[in-house]
Amino acid sequence: MNHIHPNPAVLPLILASTSQFRRELLARLQIPFTAVAPDADETPLAGESPARTAERLSELKARAVAAQHPDSLIIGSDQVAYMGSQRFGKPGRRENAISQLRAMRGNTVIFHTGLCLLNTRTGKFQLKGVPTEVRFRALTDQEIERYLDKEDALGCAGSAKSEGLGIALLEYMRGDDPNALVGLPLIELSRMLRAEGADLP
Repeated sequence: MNHIHPNPAVLPLILASTSQFRRELLARLQIPFTAVAPDADETPLAGESPARTAERLSELKARAVAAQHPDSLIIGSDQVAYMGSQRFGKPGRRENAISQLRAMRGNTVIFHTGLCLLNTRTGKFQLKGVPTEVRFRALTDQEIERYLDKEDALGCAGSAKSEGLGIALLEYMRGDDPNALVGLPLIELSRMLRAEGADLP
């Protein structure tokens, strides 16, 4: 079995996130990395579109750890779920999750995932937004309650843990990268890393 060996010319890789989901996704690329918590204010700016919020915060998170990691490649990512003017963050509490799922049932929600790769040696950065269109079934209150009884979705934007039982809530997902919905667009990230000289297939 062939393993990917790090190219010594490529800078160390830093994931500006403590998200378990993003760590697990990045590990699939078989490149050594360090996860670091970014100190970033994630409050949307007045008049800012959801897509712009996700992309701005991705860059902000990467830059938040840049000073402590010179000569590194830093990954920042953020996701905003929205339907029209309504945004759906991490519910935190069951009551909020129920409210979110009731609002989304029978509707289409956009999960916009921002991705930034910052080279702290050169100052160059790559920034991209990857949207995923998610159509929710016309869920009954009983289905919502059963789902929340079985799935810990309180830390997921929009309460929909698609890599778990949340997939049963959906009619379809449409997007360029199924990993984007979980929190890290690996197809786009692979392209960015290759542009920085990483040895990926």
